[in-house]
Amino acid sequence: MSLPKIKESRDLNDAEVAEQILAVKRQLMELRLFQATGRMDKPHLFKHAKHRLAQLMTVERERQRVAEAAAVAEKLAQSIETEQTASTAAVS
Repeated sequence: MSLPKIKESRDLNDAEVAEQILAVKRQLMELRLFQATGRMDKPHLFKHAKHRLAQLMTVERERQRVAEAAAVAEKLAQSIETEQTASTAAVS
């Protein structure tokens, strides 16, 4: 089994990303339980789960940053528009 690709994570919508993050965290918890009880058959699954979690959290953070940048740009545009309106009214 190969490591998951980041493209798979980027193709998911926001709700699916959040759902997958919870699922992978649950999987990691179960893997730790199996390791503690000595029933761990496939230790490489830790690496795969951690890798997948990192990918999902990266995608989530990228989307948050894009949303924050859009909000700042919108606020800046409104501020500039307000200043232009005020300066036009002062000149008239």
